Amino acid sequence: MMEKLRFYILSGIAGFIFTFIFSIRNNLWTTSMARAFLAFVIWFVLAFLLKGLLDIIAGRNGNSPKAGKSADTGTAQEDERGAVLDLATPDEDEELMDMIHSENGSKGKGGFVPLNPPKLVSTKDPEELAKAVRHLAEK
Repeated sequence: MMEKLRFYILSGIAGFIFTFIFSIRNNLWTTSMARAFLAFVIWFVLAFLLKGLLDIIAGRNGNSPKAGKSADTGTAQEDERGAVLDLATPDEDEELMDMIHSENGSKGKGGFVPLNPPKLVSTKDPEELAKAVRHLAEK
């Protein structure tokens, strides 16, 4: 717990120093100190939130890593979940062969029909279109 508190305080001090150094050049020392104190508080809170977020991502739910795993079997199963990656794919050779044979037999019935989209043809007069383009170009 003391290590975490030390980390939070050091983060706050770093924010205090950076803010004070960059603020003292343009402000009075009292204004710089007030802004640096505010930066200390903000950096302290950000370090606290970042550490909590990293603990959540790492899967630590507030227990210290030194305490070890609990004897509860439900918790042990939850800790192991997602630890093993199975890269083997199931055999689907028979299913694929059935699909290929069914496609070959159905060519006479439906077969491949290419996409035939409608053509975009303008029914407007070309002079009228040219006037519209000139009008839009003037704006």
